[in-house]
Amino acid sequence: MAYRSKVALVYLLGFALDLLNMFVATIAYPDIARELQASVTELAWISNAYMLGLTLIIPMSVWLAARLGERRLILGSLLVFGIASALVAQAGSIESLIGWRLLQGLGGGLLLPVGQALAYRQFPPAQRAHFTGVVLLVALMVPALSPAAGGLIVEALSWRWIFYLNVPVALLALGLAALWLKPDQASSERPTLDARGLLLAVSALSLLLIALSLLSEPVTRLLGVLGLIASAAMATLYLRDGWRKPAAILDLKLIRNPSLRAAMLIYLCVPGIFTGTHLIAVLYLHDLGLGAAQIGALMLPWAAGSGVAILLGKRSFNRIGPKPLLITGMLLQCLGILLLTRAAQPVGPLLIIAYAVMGLGGSLCSVTAQTLAFVGIAPEKMGHASALWNINRQLGFCLGAALLSSLLGALGAQGFSYCFLAAALLTVMPMAAVLRLDSTKILALLTSPALQEKSA
Repeated sequence: MAYRSKVALVYLLGFALDLLNMFVATIAYPDIARELQASVTELAWISNAYMLGLTLIIPMSVWLAARLGERRLILGSLLVFGIASALVAQAGSIESLIGWRLLQGLGGGLLLPVGQALAYRQFPPAQRAHFTGVVLLVALMVPALSPAAGGLIVEALSWRWIFYLNVPVALLALGLAALWLKPDQASSERPTLDARGLLLAVSALSLLLIALSLLSEPVTRLLGVLGLIASAAMATLYLRDGWRKPAAILDLKLIRNPSLRAAMLIYLCVPGIFTGTHLIAVLYLHDLGLGAAQIGALMLPWAAGSGVAILLGKRSFNRIGPKPLLITGMLLQCLGILLLTRAAQPVGPLLIIAYAVMGLGGSLCSVTAQTLAFVGIAPEKMGHASALWNINRQLGFCLGAALLSSLLGALGAQGFSYCFLAAALLTVMPMAAVLRLDSTKILALLTSPALQEKSA
């Protein structure tokens, strides 16, 4: 097996573990609530703590990789993740479970950006669209299959086995990484830690994630708004402090790259908004009389549409460039969301068509944006670009759900149509940025001999 394939497999195993822990835990909520006497708010923090750990450690990933080496960091993150999974499974109280979930997120948060940077560095630009297709195929299969598999595990064994089963997968990835990844090259450089930048970045992200969780409840919405203001203030201070600092915790100047900037905006407004749209749709369809199994089954046409989009995206990116793919994807997801407003009956083909169209459009944008993000990024800057991308990815999932659920809370039970309309408009918000992309320049970068040699 080629070395790039070995690196890719280690990263994909870690990526699958992250997705599994984001989507499967919700199946166990009723059993966890009953056994550990947990409230609804405490249950929400099972996911929030994991997301918080993921997001907070990412800014440190570049410095830690430079200080410790990428191989050591990947091995360490898998070990922490595996140990934390076992501790979550043994938790005797909801408070300890939430704490161990935070630790689990810290382990996963190191693996994602470092593993992604290492994997993408192995592939020349012209081959990254194909690799992105494989990554998004994992991103499609795990969310589609894990809820059903998790339900069977909970019924046959207990909720604890959802987390126990993480351990052998983490150990497999750990063993393969130890066996396959090349030793880190010795370096005389010992980068200094930008402590002030790290404190400001972590404060801004922490306040933002906490504020988003507070916005979803009417009684805490004012605190959520205050948290957003405080987070924006911290983010402003961080940007002013780190923009020109040579040893900044993250290279913020990479955001000047139009491809990375447009890709990050796409991910916020398309996959991120779909997360919130699906949350609102679940509530809407429940009110129409659909059961949980019927609502869950709607993800099957979504998955089918996504699978078609992934094949189209990875085959077409190098031939026609990102612009037509992104425009088509945004318009399709927008259309799918608007079809939801016409679904006045609890059953019917319109819902199936709506979810299939959203899957086709959303995943067409996802596969294109993830490839576009790293076009023209020099290998030595891949770690910084990967960290920025993963922070944006995690925030996208939180922002879409928080924004639309808060809007529904403000409008009341009759506000579903307005929420879907807002989601449709937000989906096409990046259109202006996409239209400004220079497809000719991007296609030229894919075949640039200099980049091919650097990536080899």
